Amino acid sequence: MWKYIKKYIPHALLAVLFMGLEVTMDLKQPSIMSRIVDEGVLGVNNGGVSDLEIIWKLGLTMIGLVLFGGVCGSMNNLTVSYAGQNIGNNIRKDCFRGIMGFSFPQMDKFGTGSLVTRITNDVTQVQSFFSMCVRGFVRTGLLTAGSIYYMFSINRTFGLIVLCAFPPVLGWVFFSIARANPLFTRLQEKLDRLNSILQEDVSGIRVIKAYVREAYEKIRFGKANDDLLKTNWSVMLIFAFMNPVTHTVLYLIIAVILRVGAVKVAEGTVTPGSIMAAITYTTQLLQGVGMLIMLFQNISRGMISWKRLKAVLESEPDLKDGAHDAETDVTGEVEFRNVFFSYPDSDRQVLTGVDLKINKGETVAIMGATGCGKTTLVNLIPRFYDVSEGQILVDGIDVREYKQQALREKIAVALQKSELFSVSVAENISWGIEDAPPELFADPPGQNGADRAAVMEKIADAAKTAQADSFITATPEGYDTLVAERGMSLSGGQKQRVSIARAVARNAEILILDDATSALDLKTEAEFFDALEKTAPDTTKIIVAQRIATVRRADRIYVLENGKIAAAGTHEELLRQSGIYRDIYDSQLGGEATVNG
Repeated sequence: MWKYIKKYIPHALLAVLFMGLEVTMDLKQPSIMSRIVDEGVLGVNNGGVSDLEIIWKLGLTMIGLVLFGGVCGSMNNLTVSYAGQNIGNNIRKDCFRGIMGFSFPQMDKFGTGSLVTRITNDVTQVQSFFSMCVRGFVRTGLLTAGSIYYMFSINRTFGLIVLCAFPPVLGWVFFSIARANPLFTRLQEKLDRLNSILQEDVSGIRVIKAYVREAYEKIRFGKANDDLLKTNWSVMLIFAFMNPVTHTVLYLIIAVILRVGAVKVAEGTVTPGSIMAAITYTTQLLQGVGMLIMLFQNISRGMISWKRLKAVLESEPDLKDGAHDAETDVTGEVEFRNVFFSYPDSDRQVLTGVDLKINKGETVAIMGATGCGKTTLVNLIPRFYDVSEGQILVDGIDVREYKQQALREKIAVALQKSELFSVSVAENISWGIEDAPPELFADPPGQNGADRAAVMEKIADAAKTAQADSFITATPEGYDTLVAERGMSLSGGQKQRVSIARAVARNAEILILDDATSALDLKTEAEFFDALEKTAPDTTKIIVAQRIATVRRADRIYVLENGKIAAAGTHEELLRQSGIYRDIYDSQLGGEATVNG
């Protein structure tokens, strides 16, 4: 954690100084009040006659000290909050940066709900941990030491009475913290579970409503929430008993001081004002112990949260970068050499001995039954996963030798499930354009006008190719229309066309369409492929599809069966040679299979 704290050490030291001054002001007040009572009110040194001048003088001094202490306390809060917020900000950014570098298996290992909890609640706990350490240790230490010192200075017996209370109080505090500590880990895990359910239900609300499962999900969420409540209650129960016990001990100390003080006042060895000061110092000591309890609670939660954040921060990406980032003479060539693949923690081979080669500018289609490995195969090209055995080459170089950014800059991907973001349509498409920074869409109109115009032209061209321009321009805001969260304001076909436009705008050497036209009608799909062939004739196109109409014009079609290439050829060749392909054709087109299609 030092990496994040060291930058703000000056702020922490300044906070310590302000806190020290505030506590000093607090410690000065009981002794002044003692003088007001003894000298001003009771007139101990003035024959029992009250002295109004001393009351006014010392009263104004107390008010001044209180005001100065308040200013110091406010400055302490400001400096600690500034440092704590910035430490949290830096940790949160680094965590998110790390998450963006995770492989898909790493994302699955942590889980979405857990990552959300870590980057929000756990970071907040670490911020509180830092703030409480700077503010709490200083205030507790000074208040405790100062109170005991002044108690001894008033009367040695009072000081010894207070010291006797420390062993049982501290013993009880440490016992309670030891019991609560394991519960803090469980508490964060329960919060992970709650966030996971919430994320699933919000993203899947349409399915929940379609299947009338609201009641079921309410029960599931309620159960997770109840588990969180029970764990939280167990923690609160421990601390609920901790405070009364410690307070009881310290109030007993006050009672003892009053009893002993009464005897000493009768003997004339102490004054009533001294008794009042001793009680006030004991009360301050009580405040210090209360803060100590909160301090240990925050330290325990903060350290557990830090361990969870540390697991994210120290996780190295599973997929290591290669060294290659240079351009090659051949562009857009893809080759699979005896590729085997199984997902992490699974023994099932998804791909077995796959060999295929796709040349520059070719249009190749991948077909097969559900679960045969089509999507897995194309996911290996941009290296979303690494092969178990064999090689995948892009432009003659193994994908593992590329820097991941350099490799993925060669590839554009459009998926069946279109992931859109809650920004404008134009900004969603602009993700595919290298020279389209987000500032172009955030700046007020008139700024970066020339740059924006050039980018908007590319966006419109890509949308026209994807057959999206017509429905976008038909809206009142056009390309500035805001997309609802996860694209909920668009139909399935509209989302797919925006997603395809984003991929087309990338102008990459390799274009992967993973069932990306499944929601388009056949006419729109045909118009898209015609436009794509005109605008990007040299782009290598890899199409994963279920429909014969989508793949029949491809230069070559690969048919997968159980992770193996069962057949390859043109549409006409496969109708003659492949029973699997012919069965698919017959099931879709009613048995009108002919060589001419």
